[in-house]
Amino acid sequence: MQQFRVFSRIAPLAFLGGAVATTSLLQSQPAQASFHDSPKAVLDEAWQIVNREYVDTTFNQVDWQAARQRLLSRNYTSTEAAYNALRAELERLGDPYTRFMNPDQYRSLTSQTSGELSGVGVRLRVDTASKLLTVVEPIANSPASEAGIQAGDRILAIDGKRTQGMTVEDASRLIQGEIGTRITLKIERSGQSPFDLPLTRARIELSNVNFALRQENGARIGYIRLTEFSGHAPEQMKNAIEQLLEQDAEAFVLDLRGNPGGLLQASIEISRYWLQDVSIVRTVDRTGSSEDIKASKAALTELPLAVLVDGGSASSSEILTGALQDNNRAVVVGSQTFGKALVQSVHPLSDGSGLAVTIAHYYTPGGTDISHRGITPNIEINLTEAQRSALATDQSLIGTAQDPQYLQAVNALQSSIAEYRNTPPSRLQLSVGQGQQPARSN
Repeated sequence: MQQFRVFSRIAPLAFLGGAVATTSLLQSQPAQASFHDSPKAVLDEAWQIVNREYVDTTFNQVDWQAARQRLLSRNYTSTEAAYNALRAELERLGDPYTRFMNPDQYRSLTSQTSGELSGVGVRLRVDTASKLLTVVEPIANSPASEAGIQAGDRILAIDGKRTQGMTVEDASRLIQGEIGTRITLKIERSGQSPFDLPLTRARIELSNVNFALRQENGARIGYIRLTEFSGHAPEQMKNAIEQLLEQDAEAFVLDLRGNPGGLLQASIEISRYWLQDVSIVRTVDRTGSSEDIKASKAALTELPLAVLVDGGSASSSEILTGALQDNNRAVVVGSQTFGKALVQSVHPLSDGSGLAVTIAHYYTPGGTDISHRGITPNIEINLTEAQRSALATDQSLIGTAQDPQYLQAVNALQSSIAEYRNTPPSRLQLSVGQGQQPARSN
């Protein structure tokens, strides 16, 4: 099944592997086997996809037929040279979101959007002081957590290969592999001598949703932070909402700050958990055909809601925010969002590389094109440099009393909470049971 992405960017990531979203490709039919076996075959695959799907049928006034001739008339001394030629032609389109990905970059993206990978379940970083590969945390219920790996552990070697000077991306490529295969990490832990730890790789589901019930000004606030719209994000969001309702939450704060986007379908499903039978987003393709995507009477709650956004909230985050704001379902708090109103389709190519192609524009329910402008919060509050630095240095402060934007969101909910306390119980939440089911990593 083809998946549509609405990421603001494709950033280098520390995880690879996972499910691959497939598409039907219009393959070229080269006359000679030498062409089929050369990098030119992949270039022609990519050219055909852009020719068939790119949202701008003028190709930014580029002669796209001539681009094909340029790509196929050259002799390439390496695969990388061919890749660079394709990148140069795509740059002529003037669209930073239509881009080519080499095999490593494509595997990274598919892992990111699928929300799972095959590895041992550790989040890694390179410590700025020691320059050593350091465990940020083990993922719950992973081989790493079950083996007792701890935050702060240093990984000195991976299957005998020293990690000194190794990047997180390089370490990820070594740590990840086929489910069921073995790997040995050499661990250094404070107060102990280095030791070898054998592990067996497993399927790891990445968590993109964190949540907690907070007591704020005498009110029970369900705080939910969504970091990415992956394939597993909707089920994780549903579980968070339902658990917080079971804990008698009186209102919700949905934190989308720094969320770069993800799968279009994930943003639609999550929007439907908050909205009842209204428009979510309208997409317009290269032919001018539009589709109005609506909620489906599957909302889990009508309780008061505030949404936190900032300049890193993009794409799918803006679809969800725009739907909630335009339908007067939530008060939006924070700073201006990123401003990306384009949808990409991601295709695998025959050599394991991939291509992201912009295929549509989208508009909020009120008909707003947010391109290059973003969404303006109902309550605008910008963090100072010192506040941003404090939250970045200690992320446990995010969504607490030390987080000024979160505090403003809580304050914005107070009058709605008071109103709902005086509302008949039948309106406090929709029936969760009717038509519903129960409730950087390596």
